[in-house]
Amino acid sequence: MELTLIRTSRQEGFTTGVLCQGKQVMGYTLEPQWRDLSREKKVRGHTAIPEGTYHVTLSWSPRFRRMMPRLEKVPYFTGILIHYGNKVGDTRGCILVGERNAYNTLKNSRVTFDRLYACLEAAVKVGEEVTITVE
Repeated sequence: MELTLIRTSRQEGFTTGVLCQGKQVMGYTLEPQWRDLSREKKVRGHTAIPEGTYHVTLSWSPRFRRMMPRLEKVPYFTGILIHYGNKVGDTRGCILVGERNAYNTLKNSRVTFDRLYACLEAAVKVGEEVTITVE
């Protein structure tokens, strides 16, 4: 299963995007501020991950007390999850999924996340590799 996160807006304080599987929109995304890490310093919990293709695994999250999608081998970052949340303060550097809401917030995040997670879990159960390309 191949996911693509297309970043649509890079604003002061937050980054928005759309998460797709092929041409199907799986949800909209919210991340911390994007920074060019070749020229700027990473601000822990307040910097979006770099562009690239990452393997996605399902692993236990003590914070969420459940299995969560985790991006592996993200340069300069550890513990990057795709999870639910409504505002940039919920990200802690991760990728939030939901429906578009206001300027820099999401709505129906848990419903969107649960739908996405069911697809990821089904793919993993049949041995399919899951990747995400962040553009």
